[in-house]
Amino acid sequence: MHIDLRQLRHFIALAEHRSFVAAALTVNLSQSAFSRSIQALEHSAGCQLVDRGRKDLAPTKQGQVLLEHARRLVGGAQQLANEISQFNGLEAGELRFGCGPAPAGGLIPRAIGSFIGRYPKARVQFQVDDWESLSKRLLSEAFEFFVADTRHFEANPDYHTHRLRPRRWYFCCRIGHPLAGCESVSPAELMSYPLAVTIRPPNLRKVIVDLSGRPDYQPNVECENGYSLLGVVLRSDAIGIVSANSDVLHMARGELVCLKIEGLDENLEERYTRYGIVSRAGYRLSPLAEAMIEQIKEVDELDEDSCTLENIAV
Repeated sequence: MHIDLRQLRHFIALAEHRSFVAAALTVNLSQSAFSRSIQALEHSAGCQLVDRGRKDLAPTKQGQVLLEHARRLVGGAQQLANEISQFNGLEAGELRFGCGPAPAGGLIPRAIGSFIGRYPKARVQFQVDDWESLSKRLLSEAFEFFVADTRHFEANPDYHTHRLRPRRWYFCCRIGHPLAGCESVSPAELMSYPLAVTIRPPNLRKVIVDLSGRPDYQPNVECENGYSLLGVVLRSDAIGIVSANSDVLHMARGELVCLKIEGLDENLEERYTRYGIVSRAGYRLSPLAEAMIEQIKEVDELDEDSCTLENIAV
């Protein structure tokens, strides 16, 4: 089988977008040229790689095998090119990594801002997703590392983890909310209003379930985007939950109030983030990846919590 990296990139795009039109746009090809590329790859492989009888264009069994190897080959080729250029002192390689929604709301943008100041020729691509999707991308070598909840990886010898500083989660409401002027609120009062919260992490969901007094609790609004949730909270009587170092709080300063919940231990472990940097054990990181990780650690150590009960509402 002749291996053409360009065709492999096209097949990866098709597997991700499940549309010839969308995938062709992604790789800057006409639909006809893109279709010919996929057909040429199938001819080289000697089999059909996608099920054209299905609307989602799912990969066939052979396509799934090829996709797994394609991601490794394309990722390896990109990493090789990056490392050669970086070791040549060009510092113009491409860095790809992932992060969870909470780190993407504060820590990661600040770290990238500092990073591109030091490496202005570098190209940085980061994907925001949940830890399960990020883990799959890491194993397929689409990423060199990701920043997210580490509890599912800390005991696994296949991963290397570096814990970042824990940050507190706060229940908050808009400044004109009926609970905004209360010195403290009971769990019953809190749960009498709609909740607009992040889908993860699971430790935070446990706190909500315990406060509700029910075997399980389904929030009224769930979303991974902190800015979208903020919009809901500022325009309704919904209660939101924010991380202490989120940039959302800077945007809403003077418009949000943190609530003190009666009976809720301020030092409860579940009220704190457990984020960290996750990479594959035994794999060497590129110089740019190592530099970005050091930048993330540096920003994490320097950052002060932007949220306290006293300074949210101004």
